[in-house]
Amino acid sequence: MKKVYFLSDAHLGSRAIEHGRMQERRLVNFLDSIKHQAEAVYLLGDLFDFWFEFRTVVPKGYTRFLGKISELTDMGVEVHFFIGNHDIWCGDYLTQECGVIMHTQPLTTEIFGKEFFLAHGDGLGDPDPKFKLLRSMFHNRTLQRLFAAIHPRWSMDLGLTWAKHSRMKRVDGKEPDYMGENKEFLVLFSKQYLKEHPDINYFIYGHRHIMLDLMLSSSARVTILGDWISYFSYAVFDGENLLLDQYIEGEDLNNE
Repeated sequence: MKKVYFLSDAHLGSRAIEHGRMQERRLVNFLDSIKHQAEAVYLLGDLFDFWFEFRTVVPKGYTRFLGKISELTDMGVEVHFFIGNHDIWCGDYLTQECGVIMHTQPLTTEIFGKEFFLAHGDGLGDPDPKFKLLRSMFHNRTLQRLFAAIHPRWSMDLGLTWAKHSRMKRVDGKEPDYMGENKEFLVLFSKQYLKEHPDINYFIYGHRHIMLDLMLSSSARVTILGDWISYFSYAVFDGENLLLDQYIEGEDLNNE
């Protein structure tokens, strides 16, 4: 039986990541190692540190990654791409050229008979008014059109610089450590959502850059996927078990 894979938060192209080329190659090597056993791959947001599609222009770079996900879709592997708060501005390039299935909202879906709630995680349960305001601005179509009117020479530089500044203002450029289930917004959101949707078996998120696997009830759990900056982590579901793991360079996952 084939498997389903989940990963998020590579932030490819980030100016705050020193080992960017190695990081992309490691991600590509992972995708290559699972291509023959994957039923589907869910990319849960922030795969790019900044991505903005103009009508006839797409960002420079990422050829190894884009080529690999195109190979997967050409082989018949479903690749689902969720926008995150760093790659909100996706148009139709990834769908038309790479064959991905694009998601702009959280998704509830059945996988091998189990109910999954999948999302990047930004905006779910976070009460910070500054973040809410910024998120609403980034999603505003009028502001997106105005930004698109700026020449890519300046707008791409602005976006990548903003993203770098956002990361570097954190301690050591990292998200806070796990704060406990009574303080983690995504855990609190999942607990509340589960009360209204008791059929959910798995909540899977990116966004927080921590690895977390927590039981919410006897039949429901929440998983936060870590990232591909420090952890190189992913989750895999075989129809029976969900495993949160880290990819070791050179590891043969075909024998998983």
